[in-house]
Amino acid sequence: MERLQKILAQAGIASRRKCEELILSGQVEVNGEPVTTLGVKADPAVDVITVKGRPIKSESKLYLMLNKPKGVITSANDPQGRKIVSDYLPGIKERVYPVGRLDYDTEGLLLLTNDGEFANLLTHPSHHVPKTYWATVKGVPHGSSLEKLQKGVLLEDGITAPAELEYHDVDTAKNQATITITIYEGRNRQVRRMFDAISHPVILLRRIKFGDLTMHGLARGKYRHLTPKEVEQLRASALKTHKIQK
Repeated sequence: MERLQKILAQAGIASRRKCEELILSGQVEVNGEPVTTLGVKADPAVDVITVKGRPIKSESKLYLMLNKPKGVITSANDPQGRKIVSDYLPGIKERVYPVGRLDYDTEGLLLLTNDGEFANLLTHPSHHVPKTYWATVKGVPHGSSLEKLQKGVLLEDGITAPAELEYHDVDTAKNQATITITIYEGRNRQVRRMFDAISHPVILLRRIKFGDLTMHGLARGKYRHLTPKEVEQLRASALKTHKIQK
């Protein structure tokens, strides 16, 4: 017997948190009975579990890395008709969803999976998996401004965790700088808001690393499957940082 949200996540329905929302909103049934509270357990080998009236089924687990272009959203669909990440996954019939998000104007390394437990492990706030970005910003931030980001800067949703920063390039003619920044959280548009907070708005933002994983050799708009070793390394990274934070 397993908790219902865990069964749904393992079946590739969505992340565990999204599965909890599906349960609370009454969209999940077990043996014909709606379940609207968390903590209910079931046996997927015996019980008939449906989501929105459709029985769940186990899928083979997929772990993908996409070099997301700018101007693409990470939603499953878009009423405005913009490009979505699934447009860049030819040959993938399984329903996969992003591990975290990159906003419309941000490009770079995006993980996708149908393994809800894996997605939850990498995105849970207590695990602090590092994510590294290449940020080109307006102006050239001086030392005291960067120290604010390194120590934690106050945003509307609280103070950020300390970040790691390093100058990559300074273009005095264009009055802009490119800085590598590593964060250990996953707040909405966090890197952009951090640089806004020190009055150096982002011009171009690209994620170049997730844990120890890089996009080496992967062209923009292309994807590849992660190797079993890479999947295990990401799991280990999440578990390691979680242990350190305790």
